[in-house]
Amino acid sequence: MTQNEFETTALTLVLGGTGKTGRRVAERLTARGVPVRLGSRSGRPPFDWWDRATWAGAIRGVSAAYLSFYPDLAVPGAAETVRSFTELAVRGGVRRLVLLSGRGEEEAQLAEQTVQDSAAEWTILRASWFNQNFSEGQLLAPLRDGELVLPVGDVGEPFVDADDIAEVAEAALTGDGHVGQLYELTGPRLLTFAEAVGEIAEAAGRDIRFRTIPVEEYAAVLAEQKLPADVSALLTYLFVEVLDGRNAQLADGVRRALGRQPRDFRDFARDAAATGVWSG
Repeated sequence: MTQNEFETTALTLVLGGTGKTGRRVAERLTARGVPVRLGSRSGRPPFDWWDRATWAGAIRGVSAAYLSFYPDLAVPGAAETVRSFTELAVRGGVRRLVLLSGRGEEEAQLAEQTVQDSAAEWTILRASWFNQNFSEGQLLAPLRDGELVLPVGDVGEPFVDADDIAEVAEAALTGDGHVGQLYELTGPRLLTFAEAVGEIAEAAGRDIRFRTIPVEEYAAVLAEQKLPADVSALLTYLFVEVLDGRNAQLADGVRRALGRQPRDFRDFARDAAATGVWSG
């Protein structure tokens, strides 16, 4: 099968198809005429990482898959679940796998290895924190209220744009030059959370503050929000352990994959602010 035939005839499964990256991957593939099946609990057929009875239907007729694990590869048992899905997918005829992974997460690296050890054509996208976590996720409501409080200090993070991740995923799913590659995807600058919030405030034309709080106080904030215990534990882990400075360096994955520099956080903030997402 030629690359062009693969692009135009292969059914691609996009897991997390309604999430930050999966939605963008699906949109890019659809725009270029690639048949896409969205893998989500609301999909047809439905897919749920935690319900293995949904897996076979989701992979039927699929040649390539984008693997975005919910809620995060850092959760206990994620690597084993990815291994089981990968084995089933390869047996079912899926020949190309692109895994979204996270920097500095031991469990995520175990999941990476299960994909690399498979018989599939694989690509790993090891990404830093998304810019869109500020505009689409858990951090949005506090920013709208004018103050973001987190248990993270003066640590630099090379925030990466979800659109860059999606473009790399699209290239890996449809082209032949990315097989066997592990791309570390970061933005072009290190920013502390305080600096990122400052750039958001400037773009939005609002007074939005950032404050560091002890992890115990943050846990109490999450409890007040009535988040599930596993989600609260995951958020605490990510802020306290993963954001401890271990990822405070840039990587060249976007440039290697796409031949250009990654999108800057300031450009993201400008464009997001123009939509009114951070209006009070």
